[in-house]
Amino acid sequence: MKFTKMQGCGNDYVYIDGFREKIPAAEKPGLAKRLSDRHFGIGSDGVIFINPAEDADFEMEMYNADGTRSEMCGNGIRCVAKFVYDKGLTDSEHITVVSAGQVRYLSMVIERQHPWDRGVVKRVRVNMGSPVLEPERIPVNLWGGSEGKTHDHEGQACDNEGQACDNEEKTCNAVINAPIEVKGKQYHMTCVSMGNPHAVVFMDGVEDLRLEEIGPSFENHICFPKRVNTEFVEILDRQHVFMRVWERGAGETLACGTGCCAVAVACVLNDLTDSDITVKLLGGELQIEWDREQDLIYMTGPAETVYEGEI
Repeated sequence: MKFTKMQGCGNDYVYIDGFREKIPAAEKPGLAKRLSDRHFGIGSDGVIFINPAEDADFEMEMYNADGTRSEMCGNGIRCVAKFVYDKGLTDSEHITVVSAGQVRYLSMVIERQHPWDRGVVKRVRVNMGSPVLEPERIPVNLWGGSEGKTHDHEGQACDNEGQACDNEEKTCNAVINAPIEVKGKQYHMTCVSMGNPHAVVFMDGVEDLRLEEIGPSFENHICFPKRVNTEFVEILDRQHVFMRVWERGAGETLACGTGCCAVAVACVLNDLTDSDITVKLLGGELQIEWDREQDLIYMTGPAETVYEGEI
């Protein structure tokens, strides 16, 4: 089986051309787990199959390093765009990709040595869609955890354009700066779904945080029925933040595209930054913009091929 190893800001995946490689569905979870193993396999944060699609140009079928399915990956989907363009599966610089039933719109930045060159993809801008704030859709169940409650604006600071609000009651049930107890310590989180669940925690000293000790406890907390990706964020100024992330099924990764999008939303909801920010990660930087008028998140960042092989 041929594969391509790719990465976006250090968030690395093994990519398999589903047009040519026919892998039975039942074998994919186990295969993903084996290929992702950094000692006995290729080594990656997961495996992504690029397949034909009926309702988009391509399908991204994504598996975490532990073999579980994942709905979306911002860094992963940028590399899908580079894969299909660089390998000639499309001639368009604008494509659609569906993952877990959600269609994303991607625009590629092409690097050419000469105007007549076809060029290669260096950066990709992705319309990541609208953030989801309703607790039941993220999903997050603070009552089930009995360690906090949903934030209630009581009609005084609700500017979510009705997305997560009950207009009749004038309240907002978005989980904003809500308390959560993890390993005997209280944190405050803001929860957002970008197709997968995120809990954003603002704090100082993120660089020195022992993430391997608290990350699994967040991921498997009773509040999150489908587990959760947790972003630990330090505010640098109104346009820049530093983030580390613990991803469900993968552990700490060098970057998380959907996590950066969730962070941008959480920053605005807590009035910590502007709506257009640079997120600094262990593996690089991503530009995130929340268009409040359209309620759309745009992510721009690099996509690189590491190497190709056969296993």
